[in-house]
Amino acid sequence: MSPSLLPILAQAGRAFLDVLYPPQCAVCHGAAPSGEVLCEACLEKAPRIVAPYCQVCSQPFAGNIKGPFTCSDCNERHFAFACAVATRRSRDSVRELIHQFKYGGKIPLKKQLGRWLSETLEDPRLREPRCERLVPVPLHHARRRERGFNQAHILAEELSRASGIPVLDCLRRTRYTATQTAFDRAARMENLRGAFHLRQHRAVTDLHLLLIDDVLTTGSTVDECARVLMAAGAASVRVATVARA
Repeated sequence: MSPSLLPILAQAGRAFLDVLYPPQCAVCHGAAPSGEVLCEACLEKAPRIVAPYCQVCSQPFAGNIKGPFTCSDCNERHFAFACAVATRRSRDSVRELIHQFKYGGKIPLKKQLGRWLSETLEDPRLREPRCERLVPVPLHHARRRERGFNQAHILAEELSRASGIPVLDCLRRTRYTATQTAFDRAARMENLRGAFHLRQHRAVTDLHLLLIDDVLTTGSTVDECARVLMAAGAASVRVATVARA
């Protein structure tokens, strides 16, 4: 079979499946375009974060703020990472897709989430210096066994395919911690203290690293990961997530 026929056959196959199983929106279950997981209406509920936003944590702010700025929250903290970039808020369609992917095991949603994650590389904060490795935030082996996968690692692989930046699975979570969702910032930091370590025989010396996770909330998890990486000799650590809480 001629290689030139393969794309045509693949397209025909998708069209045939669309007739048998019309694509549905993952959020509202209405009709969705072929090959997409969101209808146009639900996609409009996932607007991109636009300025003004904090240059450290990407938290957007309403109002007439001119030029780059750092929010008061970040001014009071000393993060080990240089910045955290997200292009969407964890609201409406974005939040629903992340929850279905992370807790519902709907792995095919990684394509849409990966596209949103890939948009972070357009941000000037991640262009220079160029990120050399993608480091997924690890799950404890017990949590991974419960869930069946590490969502951060899957997202890192999606970003790697889109960008060509290799994935470096160099962190391990050595302590099972309670879920962070019920804690305030101080409790989150205490909950995570000493929870991450560098894997044996994983060198990060002089590398510019990009930590990958699904959602940035207070930044406590990625900050603890970044501290481990910087202590191991990384040149820099920045963060990219699908969404900002």
